[in-house]
Amino acid sequence: MARTVWLLGSLLAIGIAYILYEPSFDPESLRGARVVITGCSSGIGEQMAYEYAKLGAKVVITARREKRLQEVVAKMSELGAQQALYVAGDMGKVEDCERTIQTAKDKLGGLDILVINHLASTIDNKFFQYLWDGDMEYAEKHIQANYVSYIRLASLALPTLHKNSGSIVVVGSGAGKFPVPLNAIYAGTKFGLRGFFSSLRQELRIQKSNVSVTYIVLGSIDTGLGKKAIKDRGLDTKQPMYPAAVAAQVIIRGGATRQRDVYYPWGQIWTLAKIWDIFPEVGDYFLEQSVIGSSKQYDRSPLLE
Repeated sequence: MARTVWLLGSLLAIGIAYILYEPSFDPESLRGARVVITGCSSGIGEQMAYEYAKLGAKVVITARREKRLQEVVAKMSELGAQQALYVAGDMGKVEDCERTIQTAKDKLGGLDILVINHLASTIDNKFFQYLWDGDMEYAEKHIQANYVSYIRLASLALPTLHKNSGSIVVVGSGAGKFPVPLNAIYAGTKFGLRGFFSSLRQELRIQKSNVSVTYIVLGSIDTGLGKKAIKDRGLDTKQPMYPAAVAAQVIIRGGATRQRDVYYPWGQIWTLAKIWDIFPEVGDYFLEQSVIGSSKQYDRSPLLE
């Protein structure tokens, strides 16, 4: 009996140590690193651009709004980026994905870190605020922009990342770890990304490639989009939101130390994910109540009429 208790205690201690373990991070490891970041005109992407700049990296950023990209690149140069370039484009388009990765190869001489962060959130103004209604045109546009483009960018970058023992960092969401109502297509893309890149990580190891894959699981982040999501869903606007600048630092550190999964905020999002893993019915209940108890009333989906 005593031996069983000792064994269980040891396993528990090992599990806790594994959960809390955080690899040491050397900021100098990113000086001169060649980085591509998508979705950099605002929010977390913009903050990551500034953080990489402070660390002396060489960075290509991309988004659709060229004027904003010009402003971000100018600030990156002031903050210490060795090189700061931009590609104005829509990652939902094949040619813009190709142009982004080719720019890194041509202008930076290769690529060490690919951070895929963009989010096409304004398609038909149906984001974070609707019951699934069977709109397949919307679904196809959203999946192309927020799922297929991630796979395409990683595929385009993989040859040079393999040569340089580089890293892929995929910025995901809690909606890719547990289902969230009113987010069916968005959650579907995030679950899909986690599945694809988890499998890709295994395939790279099988082939003895030293490319790391880090999946980021984010909670409520204080960005324009995050605030809009809460407002559109009629939720409590006083619920805690976490700084985009800190999220950017956590993402960069996780990618640089080649971690498997990174949760931010850890206490909130890791706990929710584990509750749903162990007690999915309980997790579903609380997530559903957050919608039922909101100030916004939702009509029935036309699929149920």
